[in-house]
Amino acid sequence: MTKKIVALAGDGIGPEIMAAGLQVLAATAEKIGFDYQVEEKPFGGAGIDAVGHPLPADTLAAAKEADAILLAAIGGPQYDLAPVRPEQGLLAIRKELELYANIRPVKIFETLAHLSPLKAERIAGVDFVMVRELTGGIYFGDHILEEDKARDINDYSAEEIERIVRQAFEIASRRRKLVTSIDKQNVLATSKLWRQVAEQVAKDYPDVTLEHQLVDSAAMLMITKPSHFDVLVTENLFGDILSDEASVLPGTLGVMPSASHSANGPSLYEPIHGSAPDIAGQGIANPVSMILSVAMMLRESFGREEGAERIEQAVDAAFKEGVLTADLGGRASTQEMTEAIIKNL
Repeated sequence: MTKKIVALAGDGIGPEIMAAGLQVLAATAEKIGFDYQVEEKPFGGAGIDAVGHPLPADTLAAAKEADAILLAAIGGPQYDLAPVRPEQGLLAIRKELELYANIRPVKIFETLAHLSPLKAERIAGVDFVMVRELTGGIYFGDHILEEDKARDINDYSAEEIERIVRQAFEIASRRRKLVTSIDKQNVLATSKLWRQVAEQVAKDYPDVTLEHQLVDSAAMLMITKPSHFDVLVTENLFGDILSDEASVLPGTLGVMPSASHSANGPSLYEPIHGSAPDIAGQGIANPVSMILSVAMMLRESFGREEGAERIEQAVDAAFKEGVLTADLGGRASTQEMTEAIIKNL
C-alpha cells in the first residue's frame, strides 16, 4: 500500500535540506521496495507568506491524513516583529496532532568525535535517546503575571505520565534495556507522581532496568559520564533543558534528528537545528540531520529497519571518506554530501 508523506520544507535552509532528504528517501525506497508519495505543503514563514498563518488549514488537513510528516526548519529575521510568528505554527501542529512524545537520539560519530566539547575518553561510546513529554507540564499550564508576583502552574495527570514513560520502556526494550527516569521528587508533587507511575510501568517490562535521577544530578552526569545512559525520560521543562544540553555532546547540531510521536495520529520527524537564514540559498547547509530524520521515519513509522540502517551506515561511510560540510570542518556542498550518502547506500 502506498504510504502518504507530507513534507513541510519551511524557511531558510529548510527547502534545501528537505530536497536532500527526499533524494535520499527516493534512492533508499528503490533499494528496499518502499512505495510512497510525497505531498509538499507550506508551513512556518512559508505559510505566513502564502495565507497569513504559519499553519494553513490545508496544510493541517493534509498532515492529519498523512502516514508520516517530514519537517525541515522554520523561522527567519523577517518575522521577528510580525504579529504572527512561524514558531506559533509548530506549537499549533503539536497540539492539533497531539504530538506528546519527543524523541532525540544522541550518538557520537567516531570521525566527528573531535568536534565535541568533551574530552575524547569521556565522549567515547555515547549512544542514548532523550524522551521528552511534549504537551503537558508547566508550558501548558496557567500563567499568571501580576505587578509584583507571578505564577506558572505545572500540571500532570497519571495518564500523561504513563504514556510517555511507556514510550521510553518500549525504546529501551530494543536497545540496552536501561531507562533513566528524571524528576525532582524531593521537592515537586508532580515529580512524586511521576516516580510512582514510572515504578508501575516498569512492572510491565521485567527485562528493562529502571533507575531514577534527580534533574540536577542527571545534568551533571550527562557531562561527567554520558556513556552511562541508554534511554532517558522526563517531563516537558526538564526535557527541554536536558535535550539541549545533550545536543552539544556531538559538537554539532547538524547530525541530530528527532521525532515527535502522537497517541493516535501520524508522527513528525525533523532536524533539531533551526533555519540558519544566514546561509540559506548558498548550497552549503548540512543535510545530515534531515537525512537521519528520514531514517527515523522509515524505522519508527513504517517498520522499515533495513532502509533506516542503510541510510545511517551510508552517512557514517560518507564521513569516513572525508565528505564533510563546512560546519563539520569540510568543504562539501549540500548536494555533494547528499550524493556521497546516496552512493554509499
